[in-house]
Amino acid sequence: MALERNPAYVAPQRVYTCPMHPEIEQDHPGACPICGMALEPMAAQDDTDTDDVELKDMTRRFWIGLGLTIPVLALSMGDLIPGLHDWIAVLGQGTGIWIQFALSTPVVLWAGWPFFERGARSLITRHLNMFTLIAMGTGAAYGYSVIATVFPSLFPDSFRMDGRIEVYFESAAVITVLVLLGQILELKARASTGAALKALLGLVPKTARVLRNDGSELDVPLEQVKVGNRLRVRPGEKVPVDGVVLEGQSAVDESMITGEPIPVAKEQKSAVTGGTINGTGSLVIRAEKVGHDTLLARIVQMVGTAQRTRAPIQRVADRVAGYFVPVVLGSAMLTFIAWAWLGPEPRLAHALVNAVAVLIIACPCALGLATPMSIMVGVGRGAQLGILIKDAQALEQLEKVTVLAIDKTGTLTEGRPTLTGAITAAGFAETEMLRLAASVESASEHPLAAAIVAGAGKRKIALAKVEDFASITGQGVRGKVEGRTITVGSAELAGSTNPNILISSATQWRKEGQTVFSVGVDGAIVGLLAVTDPIKSTSPAAIKALHALGIKIVMLTGDHAETAQRVADQLGIDQVEAGVTPDKKHDMILKLKREGARVAMAGDGINDAPALAVADVGIAMGTGTDVAIESAGITLVKGDLLVLVRAIELSRATMRNIRFNLGFAFIYNGAGIPVAAGLLYLFGGPLLNPMFASAAMALSSVSVIANSLRLRCALS
Repeated sequence: MALERNPAYVAPQRVYTCPMHPEIEQDHPGACPICGMALEPMAAQDDTDTDDVELKDMTRRFWIGLGLTIPVLALSMGDLIPGLHDWIAVLGQGTGIWIQFALSTPVVLWAGWPFFERGARSLITRHLNMFTLIAMGTGAAYGYSVIATVFPSLFPDSFRMDGRIEVYFESAAVITVLVLLGQILELKARASTGAALKALLGLVPKTARVLRNDGSELDVPLEQVKVGNRLRVRPGEKVPVDGVVLEGQSAVDESMITGEPIPVAKEQKSAVTGGTINGTGSLVIRAEKVGHDTLLARIVQMVGTAQRTRAPIQRVADRVAGYFVPVVLGSAMLTFIAWAWLGPEPRLAHALVNAVAVLIIACPCALGLATPMSIMVGVGRGAQLGILIKDAQALEQLEKVTVLAIDKTGTLTEGRPTLTGAITAAGFAETEMLRLAASVESASEHPLAAAIVAGAGKRKIALAKVEDFASITGQGVRGKVEGRTITVGSAELAGSTNPNILISSATQWRKEGQTVFSVGVDGAIVGLLAVTDPIKSTSPAAIKALHALGIKIVMLTGDHAETAQRVADQLGIDQVEAGVTPDKKHDMILKLKREGARVAMAGDGINDAPALAVADVGIAMGTGTDVAIESAGITLVKGDLLVLVRAIELSRATMRNIRFNLGFAFIYNGAGIPVAAGLLYLFGGPLLNPMFASAAMALSSVSVIANSLRLRCALS
């Protein structure tokens, strides 16, 4: 078979978006037209050539700007530096100012040019943002200084201090360099949150070994692999795509997906996941999912999307920021007017300096970063812990949960049930009953159905073809086998006749915590099957930890009341609702919400999807069905409730982090404006130089970023 590029494969087009405004999308890098922040790729990709363009550019501008700013700062502050004053005196004051002009011009107009571009765009689009203030502040300080240097005769005495006009080249240059430093720190922090995703992408090999029809093998680029291709995975190699084992036996290290260090045995018909590591055996697999359809790619996509979503709490910051910039501009104008009218001589010089200081210190960088940085870091940390968060709203809502509604099978229990008992009515052979029941159940996806089919397989019972198969929600399955109508499920579905021996057996099995199925043939119950699904070893500890977090546990299960109660008693569950159909699970969630509870629903099956969708937070077990995972806001990759405990702790830690960031930003900006406007001067204190205002502004952003990055160590 000749191999050629997969015609279904299309190289993904890189789309860039704003971390603060996800509605902004474009096919090239740039700045957000709303907030001015650098756009970033929507999807993490395993390349670094294009991702660091903005960071490299800002870093280059910073270092060149810093090198030019140091002598400008030295010339302007020579009076404060021993030994430098005499050298500057020899140089001459006029010459020193012209040197400052020459050195600061490339700093402001080249290194700081991106800020002027973003500030101008904010005025054009009428979306005033932090770059509006930065551009106006540095532009005013630099422009004033240029005119004072080139045309000093234009200025009246009110602009002169000790008979000379002060220039502020050092303020404009230092402000530019500090803002560049803040941008670099922010870009590095944002890049670090995507490092785990790139590391996951890097787990996938670049090539795959395809088996051709003539038996030969050929290494091809991964993007050329098609669904249905047979692939050889040799010992120690990484599995290239999601697939099913056709030949061979081995143990595969799946720790990068499940977190479990113990390799998982794989044999014929076992599923394997791309990126996992094959052990000592050789495997031949059939490619089932390739490219962006693989589990690893979907995890990366889900986490990346969640990092860009906005938590409801961010609306507070958005509303404040919407009014904040106009308020700052108004405050700067009032500051200028007040100092020009009431201030000491030289009034206009004082007015300009204080107005610029207000523009700079009030820059809402910290306010804008407060929520997105915490969300990005929190979601990334969740991915490392095996907690896939679909959106920021789910992360925020999880903190407030007071009731956890939980499915039994596959959530509290292993989800790998086994057939443990069979009994028939008089005149019907047990083997025949099991053959008919397993034949019908072979068409079902439910874990309990798989147990019945596996039980028949162990007894070497050959299954028959099933026709007219139907799954009756919450009751069981029905189908035709060899012309007879076979039902497996509830007694109401199976038939009206139920001998006493069957009733007593069913009662005893349920008391032991086993699930009982009635088997009906042409409307009459002919026997019972008992299936046991052992409780997960981690469930008792998880329930105890959830109770310690103040969460009430409600079990919602379609199983019989006696079976469900036995499991609930073993685990200490607060409330049991047994025999509930999917629509009743849905209604129960709504009932709990009407009673004032904040409800999370944890489940793993198709029958849980309606309840997962209507809950405040839907939590899917990663071992469950795709429908359940798509309906949930949070997925636990390992399907372990102990991970849910960590998810709740992570949610609470993230929300505490966001509230601290927002509180710090509000207090900082609220206190900074009057200080910059000269409040301290009224009580004998100093005026705030724009240069120090810029340092304070940068420090606020660094504080928010550093606090957000603490989440990377959360729950360690």
